[in-house]
This record gives sequence, C-alpha cells and structure tokens, in this order.
Amino acid sequence: MSKQLSFDLPAKPALEREDFFVAPSNAMAVALLDRNFTWPSGKLVLSGPKGAGKTHLVHVWAAESGARILRARDLHERDVPMLARGPVAVEDVPDIAEDGPAQNALFHLHNMVLTEGHQLMLTGRPAPAQWDLGLADLQSRVQAATHAALAPPDDALLSVVLAKLFADRQITPKADVIPYLVSRMDRSFAAAQAIVERLDKMAMAEQRMLNRALAIKLMSADREM
Repeated sequence: MSKQLSFDLPAKPALEREDFFVAPSNAMAVALLDRNFTWPSGKLVLSGPKGAGKTHLVHVWAAESGARILRARDLHERDVPMLARGPVAVEDVPDIAEDGPAQNALFHLHNMVLTEGHQLMLTGRPAPAQWDLGLADLQSRVQAATHAALAPPDDALLSVVLAKLFADRQITPKADVIPYLVSRMDRSFAAAQAIVERLDKMAMAEQRMLNRALAIKLMSADREM
C-alpha cells in the first residue's frame, strides 16, 4: 500500500477573498467589506474567537483597499503620521489594554486616519465593549465604530475550515476524515487548527496516510486524557 509523503513544511495560509467561506456566522462581516459600502464614521471593528477568520478578512480588505496591517502591540507614536496616509488595520487591540503608550498611539492614529478621510479597521476577540481600554477616549471611540461579530462555526462552516486548514498544509485527507472530525470535535476554530496540526504531525511521524483510522487514534487519545 502506498504511503502519503509528508514534509515538515510551514503551513501557508490562503488569505484571498475566494478562499473565505461565507456562512451565516460571518455573512454580516463579509457584507461590510463590499467596496460599495461606506462604514459609518469610517471605522469598523471585527470581533470573534481565535481562528474565526478576522485576520483573513483583514487581509482581504487590505488587498482591495491598499491598507497597512499591524498588531496593536507593535504600534508606536512615531509611526502614526506615516500610517495615517492611508487606510489602516490594527489587529488584537485588547492586547494593549494595559499598555498606555500603545493606547495613546492608537488614539492619535484613529483621529489622524479619519481626519485624512481614510478608513480604520480594528480587531479583537471579545466585543468592543469588553476591550477595557484604560484610555477612556479611545474606548469610547472604539465602541462608536460599526461592529461585526464573527460567531463560532456550524457544521458546514467547520467542515470547510478543516478542508482549508488541510489545504494550507498541502494535505488531502481521505473523504471520511472531515465528517468524522466534525461530529466529535469541540465546536471552535481553535480546536480545528489544533487537530489539523496534530494530525499532520502524526501522519508525518508514522509515515501513514491521513485517513479515518489516524483521526480515530487522535480523538481516542484525547478522550483518554
């Protein structure tokens, strides 16, 4: 029986618009990215659990708008004038809830980007009311933004997410693997990412095809823990 060749290569995420599966849990966020839609006040907040697709949507929007993307904790006051020359996406804003300088920089970036007539996108896992930013003026401006929440996946979306995660790793599992996983795994994108990574490593270590038997072995081991 032939074996599936596996190489320990880094996963290469597919982040184009056509790679994003639209479902009821994310349809509002996708609609707000339409080029013909103008965000009220020029700003949008995307929230949702890890792996829900926030970064994917940020990259889709940036590719179409020419926006710069950076993490909130990497933002510095000295960079604000340059960043404000165009649209900007700032990811993981709640990470700076206790970082005064970063909050001040984001506050000034927010004001300058909008004053220049550009758009600002912000992301975080919880809803913006729960970001607990210490700078009250920044927190109020965040909460005034248009907000789209990405919900946990249903079975159909989870199946597509698993397929995409396998494809990112250049893996084609047997047809019965994904339905088996969906029926038994935790209902979260984070769980999907962890399972695909572990199955990839198991298949490589054991030089086996990624089939239902390997999936059963993984899920059985989790139940025994």
